[in-house]
Amino acid sequence: MTKFLEYLHRHSKPLKWLFFALLVLVVIGDFFVERHNVHFFGDKIYGFWPLFGLTVCIVMTYLCKGLSHTWLGKDEDYYD
Repeated sequence: MTKFLEYLHRHSKPLKWLFFALLVLVVIGDFFVERHNVHFFGDKIYGFWPLFGLTVCIVMTYLCKGLSHTWLGKDEDYYD
């Protein structure tokens, strides 16, 4: 497992571009999906749900990271 994580760390730049390419493919693929019944306003906009998912993921990441530093973080001399 450690070797795999080291491999991913060493190749993080190509992996980042791979994930961006996959995101672009998902947005492009959304143009080819047939919409039968529109229930929400986002169903009418092409690429809305993939971009909405990405936005919510980024916001949740920063929010959870901020909350964890606020509530779980301890000062350097906490255990002294």
